[in-house]
Amino acid sequence: MKSENIITIVLISHKSTNNVLKFVEGLSAKYDILVIDNSNDNILKEKLKNKINVKFHTSKNRGYGAAINYASNLIKTEYFFVFNPDILNINDKFIDLFCDKAKYLRNDFLCIGPRYLNVNEKSHKQSNIKIKIAKISAINGACMLINKKSFNLLNGFDENIFLFFEENDLCKRGLKKGLNIYQINEISVVHASGTSVEVNSEKEKKQLISLRNWHFVWSKFYFYRKHYGFFLTLIYFIPTLIRMLFRIFIYSLTKNEEKKIKFAVRLNALLNAIKGLNSSMRI
Repeated sequence: MKSENIITIVLISHKSTNNVLKFVEGLSAKYDILVIDNSNDNILKEKLKNKINVKFHTSKNRGYGAAINYASNLIKTEYFFVFNPDILNINDKFIDLFCDKAKYLRNDFLCIGPRYLNVNEKSHKQSNIKIKIAKISAINGACMLINKKSFNLLNGFDENIFLFFEENDLCKRGLKKGLNIYQINEISVVHASGTSVEVNSEKEKKQLISLRNWHFVWSKFYFYRKHYGFFLTLIYFIPTLIRMLFRIFIYSLTKNEEKKIKFAVRLNALLNAIKGLNSSMRI
C-alpha cells in the first residue's frame, strides 16, 4: 500500500503563516494535509484555499496536545504525522521513509520519531545513535508519526497540559500499556525550535519567551506529580524553588529587572502548579 493511503500530515499552527506555507510547498499534493490553526489566521486560510490536498481547520487555543486531539478526530488513515511548522526541509522522501519504518514495525508502536541534529532540550534524551531503530522512553513532539489505533487506546493527549511535556506524558502512559516508542536514527531533522510563532516586535518576542518559560515549569511539575505523586515531586522541586527565590533576591539587589522578571515568571508557574491550579498563562 502506498504511503499516501495510510497517512495524514498534521500541522499545528499558531501565528505560523510563513512557516506553514513553506512546509506545505515542500510536499507533493499526494498527501492529505490537515492544518489546525488556533490563532484565527485568515491570511493563512486564504492562501491555502486553492491547495486541493490541504484542509484548514480553526480551533480554540487550548494547547498543542488539544489541537492534535482535535485533528485526530478528523483523521481516517492508519497513521498521522504531526509536525511543528518549524521542522525544516520535510519532503516526500522523508514521509515515505517513515511509512516504510512503520510498516516494518508491524504497528507495534505508539509513535516513532527522527533523530534531531540540533536538539538541545532538557525534556528529551536521544537514543544511542549506533542503533538504527531504538526503543526510547519519549520522543520530541515537534515531529512524530503516531499510530492512530494506539493513540485512541490512550484517549490522546492530556488536555490539562497547554505546552511542553505533553508528549512525555503520552509516551509514559503508552509504555504502561505495553506500547513501544521508537527513534529512527537513520532519519534526521533540524528543528528551528522557538521559531514557529512569528512575532512582529521585540515586545511580542519577550512575551512569547515568558509564556514558554512559564509553561515549561508548570508542565514539568504537573508531569512529575501525575506520574510520581505530589510529595515526591515536591521534594524533587524544593531545590528548584530555593534557586528561584535566591536568584530573584540577587537580581533585585543588583537591579537586573530583566533577569528578575524571568525568574519571577518561573516562580509563579511553580507555585501555581504546586497549588494544583490550571495552566492558565496566556499572552
